[in-house]
Amino acid sequence: MATQAPPAYELSHLGALEAEAVHVFREVAATFERPVLLFSGGKDSMVMLHVAAKAFWPAPLPFPVMHVDTGHNFDEVIRFRDEIVERYGLRMVVASVQDDIDAGRTVEDPKAGRNRLQTATLLRGIRENGFDAVFGGARRDEEKARAKERVFSFRDEFGQWDPRRQRPELWNLYNGRHRKGEHIRVFPLSNWTELDIWQYVEAEDVTLPSLYYAHRRPVVQRDGMLLADTRFLTVGEGEVPYPATVRFRTIGDATCTGCVESTASSPAEVVAEVAATRVTERGATRADDRISEAGMEDRKKEGYF
Repeated sequence: MATQAPPAYELSHLGALEAEAVHVFREVAATFERPVLLFSGGKDSMVMLHVAAKAFWPAPLPFPVMHVDTGHNFDEVIRFRDEIVERYGLRMVVASVQDDIDAGRTVEDPKAGRNRLQTATLLRGIRENGFDAVFGGARRDEEKARAKERVFSFRDEFGQWDPRRQRPELWNLYNGRHRKGEHIRVFPLSNWTELDIWQYVEAEDVTLPSLYYAHRRPVVQRDGMLLADTRFLTVGEGEVPYPATVRFRTIGDATCTGCVESTASSPAEVVAEVAATRVTERGATRADDRISEAGMEDRKKEGYF
């Protein structure tokens, strides 16, 4: 009597992305001595944390999280960050840009915002804590320079990235070799898109800050973007704040992170909205990425996320 073949096991698209990210997390945990996960409370870092928690469940995360705090973050996001740290029982390191300004290690230009100052603070946090692998939530679909990076991105003793010295990753084999003082940036979500992130948020019921969903707030129109009128934003001459129903596609420094007009108030509604857009979230809502065509690549060469 012929036996029936067992049904083929097939992963969904999201399941395959999650499995790849789980493999990356476990590979790093087995290879490196002192990894850390960059965590801001934004959607990508929340998805990254959610996947990492699944990768090591029922054990706690075998590494801490680190937030590079500009001091100009949205209050809602800082509260959310602290709630998540407590809920997951995380060990958190906060690297403060304000500390570097106060110590004279970096100089603030009030007209330029603080995002670029994060590079020095990030590198200090890595150096002082001896981290040899740093998980980041960057995705290749976000921006040209990020599309160039491997999953394991080697950084030299100065924290710098050289796109011409990328290590091959054939068959998903990752090379984590480094000497003392060097480290590896690791991007488990490299192959995800913004739509994948939101579909995963919906499927896995991932909690996000309220700013990602439609809400009413005063905004200022500047350079084709809507910026939230917060205590960190200096309203320019001729700029008049007005109320609008908006949401944020990405969350960073409040002085350079724009929002978009939207009525999407649930993950399902955001999924539908993102599926129809043709501009990446960084291209549409991050003023700090508009400095030049190669602005992000130049910053990454210096050691930026």
